[in-house]
Amino acid sequence: MTSSPLPRPLAPQLARKADAAPTGASWAYEPKLDGFRAIAFVDGETAVIQSRGGKDLTRYFPEVTFPAGRYVLDGELLIDAESGAAQSEDFGALSQRIHPAASRIARLAAETPARFAAFDLLAEGGEPLLERPFRARRAALERLAGGWDGGHPVSVLDQTLDPAAAAAWLTGSSEGLVAKDLDAPYLPGERRGTVKVKRRRTADCVVAGYREGKAAGTVGSLMLGLYDADGHLRLVGHTSGLSAAEKRRLVTKLAPLATGVTGASDTRWRAGEERAWVTLRPEAVVEITYDQVSDGRIRHGSRLVRWRDDKAPRECTTDQLDD
Repeated sequence: MTSSPLPRPLAPQLARKADAAPTGASWAYEPKLDGFRAIAFVDGETAVIQSRGGKDLTRYFPEVTFPAGRYVLDGELLIDAESGAAQSEDFGALSQRIHPAASRIARLAAETPARFAAFDLLAEGGEPLLERPFRARRAALERLAGGWDGGHPVSVLDQTLDPAAAAAWLTGSSEGLVAKDLDAPYLPGERRGTVKVKRRRTADCVVAGYREGKAAGTVGSLMLGLYDADGHLRLVGHTSGLSAAEKRRLVTKLAPLATGVTGASDTRWRAGEERAWVTLRPEAVVEITYDQVSDGRIRHGSRLVRWRDDKAPRECTTDQLDD
């Protein structure tokens, strides 16, 4: 590949978290996707796909080809969920693609093909576009995409200037929304000019156990379970963000439920890492908030809202995660 108009690796512009999206004439809105952030460096018919952390992902996604040209795209690698629901992605299937075996990569590329959703144009021809405002880069991206022949799994992500229309991404199957300042330049590695608002969901879960905290005599996190259609209690995630006082108080609160058995489970998103936890009789219920679910598991630590003494544990079922 010949020299790129932009250096590789290139740190992507990041978003700061917010509880609500900014409004005003200078903001545009996009759905928040559940994939791998990636920058694609295209030169002729050759492309290099770079991860958010600067690693080369190209070999893991041989089916993701780009229209010929010389340009740099910022976007997201995605695998669509089998349900076919709008803006529904399968992060679990995407994670399985990062594998050393070429044969496995080839098989999964055919069985669960990925696609690339572009939302920014960082260079075109030999010209970097980072200093241009986002509205100009977006217009250039749409012009470029207008000449694509459609024979590649590459598209331009939806965008709206209407905050009311964007609000639907906080209630539907999307993971939330991203707001972008139309007047802002592209700032690699910085959290300026872009805001992300995650969709927050709630569920009532059984407290199946807890991990001990770093400090002696404290609870680090609660292990959460839900009953599946066969009546089996299945671990679906854990809490995070407990206060120091609550971590101490919970040891006494949960002691009567302890079974004396130590459980172990992997962290799901950090392969090979296992952490022991104290198992409890499934009698306590909590309401939690969470954002993302993959393969029936809450991917990030959820937040404890309240204890549900009024809720029967058997009423805490996995179908809560289907919305």
